[in-house]
Amino acid sequence: MEHAFKAVRHLGLGLTLAAAGFGSAHAEGKVKVGFMLPYTGTYAAPGNAITNGFKLFVTENGGKLGGREVEYFTVDDESDPAKATENANKLIKRDKVDVLVGTMHSGVAMAMAKVARENKTLLIVPNAGADELTGALCAPTVFRTSFSSWQPSFAMGQVLAQKGYKNVVTLTWKYNFGTQSVAGFKEAFEKGGGKVVKEMTLPFPNVEFQSYLTEIAALKPDAVFVFFAGAGAAKFVKDYAGAGLKGKIPLFGPGFLTDGNLDAMGVAGDGVQTTLHYADGLNNKKDSAFRLAYAKAFKSQPDVYAVQGYDAAQLYYAGLQAAGGDMAKQDAVIKGMQVARIDSPRGAFTLSKAHNPVQDIYLREVQGGRNKVVGTPLKALADPARGCKM
Repeated sequence: MEHAFKAVRHLGLGLTLAAAGFGSAHAEGKVKVGFMLPYTGTYAAPGNAITNGFKLFVTENGGKLGGREVEYFTVDDESDPAKATENANKLIKRDKVDVLVGTMHSGVAMAMAKVARENKTLLIVPNAGADELTGALCAPTVFRTSFSSWQPSFAMGQVLAQKGYKNVVTLTWKYNFGTQSVAGFKEAFEKGGGKVVKEMTLPFPNVEFQSYLTEIAALKPDAVFVFFAGAGAAKFVKDYAGAGLKGKIPLFGPGFLTDGNLDAMGVAGDGVQTTLHYADGLNNKKDSAFRLAYAKAFKSQPDVYAVQGYDAAQLYYAGLQAAGGDMAKQDAVIKGMQVARIDSPRGAFTLSKAHNPVQDIYLREVQGGRNKVVGTPLKALADPARGCKM
């Protein structure tokens, strides 16, 4: 998947190096990075994009992090929570990775967090949005470079309330991230005067949507809010249009509905609006350089998953720099990560005390096969981190 390309000059992270000894680390030893991501199934494409983004940053820095060469270990987690503990232990205990990077599925990520906490291993979550990861399950060794499920969905609830919609139906896969996305949306939408008249769910990864579409048509809500992602999201959007609902009942969701799958959904996606911390057309220097480098390296356009993988590498780099390149100085690594200001393609962000990004949320619309930014309804949005006692 990787292609050779010229290293891009790294843009500064804007962090202050800890006084505890840059250059004091022993010179030998590679940084061991363990990827636990889905490489098969409905989330395979996002899993590969996260991996590509992480490796792109490393390549831009001469193949090193904190002055050390990087060795990768990879496990396909298959988006299966039942296998998560065993898979995480393979990377931590067998391969002895210095940092664990994963995953997409919130149920898998929560099991990973438990293993990482028990083994005092650094975990960087480059996607899974389970609120608990930087809420009730927060820990000094657990970081996230993506979002909480609450963030983009809360923003969309506010947007729809401001649009004047009164009655909305929701639909999601019935698992942690989906139900939390609906809860975040509902919190803001009903606070703004709207009402969720029906909450519908189906098992993950079921993609038989027809009966739900029939019920939506009968209920005739003002709008529909859904959470789906990957190939399942593309099928839903096509089925929604095929059922004759497109153009009659507006469809909304967090950005995963249309990220990384626009080619698969085709014209059915045109006009769908979503909220997310990344969008096409941001026009900042970092994003322009990132998109060019990613396209050259992987012969495809990056999406939000690639950005989150790229920023996972940036965050760990910040920690290693603060620790003088010594991954064994975990306290120093953690401190460096906590205070980092990440110069992300999404726009610069910092971390909350719970280790979740404090970031802008964009309103996007599918136009001409792109998720074009059409507004920024919330700036520097911090997750409430309910239950975090760190």
